[in-house]
Formats: sequence, C-alpha cells, structure tokens
Amino acid sequence: MSGRFITLDGPGGVGKSTVVAAVVEQLRAEGLAVHATREPSDSTLGQLARNGTDEYRGMSMACLIAADRYRHVEEEIRPALARGEVVVCDRYIASSLVLQVMDGVPRDVVWELNRHADMPDLAVIVNARADVITQRLEARGTHSRYEREPGGTQRECASYYEAARFLMTTGVRVLQLDASTADAEDVARAVVAAVTEPWTRGA
Repeated sequence: MSGRFITLDGPGGVGKSTVVAAVVEQLRAEGLAVHATREPSDSTLGQLARNGTDEYRGMSMACLIAADRYRHVEEEIRPALARGEVVVCDRYIASSLVLQVMDGVPRDVVWELNRHADMPDLAVIVNARADVITQRLEARGTHSRYEREPGGTQRECASYYEAARFLMTTGVRVLQLDASTADAEDVARAVVAAVTEPWTRGA
C-alpha cells in the first residue's frame, strides 16, 4: 500500500487545525498509519517563518516559506510516504497562494517558487462565510497579522476559492468543504471518505 499525501488549508479562524486533528484521529481509527505534520514545519527554518510573520513580509516571507517547504518535503514528507503512511499536513501550497498574494507577491511568482514541490494527492480547502469566521476570531482572538488586517477575513475567504480553482487547473485534486455550519467531526468525515475512496476502489 503506497502512502497518500493530504493537505488542509483554509482561512484563519475557520477551525482548520481542529479538523486536521479529527482527520488524523479518524484515519487512525480506520487502521491507517498516519503521519501528522504542519507548515511552517517544526524545523529551525520553519520556526523562523512561523515566529517571523510580523517581521518578514512580501518576497522575503514567500521565499522563507518556500525554502521551508522544500526541506519539509525532502526530510519528512517523502520518507513518510515511502513508509506507506498517510501524510496529513496542516497548511501547504494553497496557503502560500493566499497569504503571500495578500502580502503583495504576484500569484505567478508564488506559484513559480512552489511548483517544484510535491503536489498532494488531495488538497482539502476548508472555508466558511466571512461573518462566521469573524465571530470565531472575536471569540478566540487573532493569531497573525493577516487576521488583524481590516477586511482580512473577507479577502482570505475569497482568495481560498480562487486558490482552489487555480490548483485544479494545474491538475491537483481539490476538495472544498464549507464549515459555516458543519462541525469539525463532520468536515473530517468528508475528508476521510475522500482519502480512503482510492483504496476501497483499488487505486
């Protein structure tokens, strides 16, 4: 059984990390070996990117994220896939196509920086209505400058729909899910069904 590479992206406050945790739990309950990871990665390079969102902007941040991504793929993702594991990554290229573009880097440039990275077998984009996400952010507080920017949530939500369409034009299999009313467990079940389908039909 070969491994599968699954990525989950979405606007800040949509509940993505909660969905990721539920996906990992449900896949393991199905008896699958799962390797959970995230971007920016937990490497020194990834921590620099994660902790530098207020310091680094534009092209410098785009290059930093891309560099971490290539190292992440080589050092962690590919080895896990070679072991036959399902890799579930919290954030990947879709987030770059949104956040770095919001940061002023042209989409074509962001894509050129990232297009040589391994594409996922399934790119999941969890989105929701902007008003719902705004309420969630007000309840939990903002975590990044992207969430603090006026109108940032509305831009993020719209940009993830655009990123989904763009990735599909490149041949990436994309699953878009709406978390406006569905809870994390329901969203996760939809992801797990899409992940396990290729195996159940013998792919």
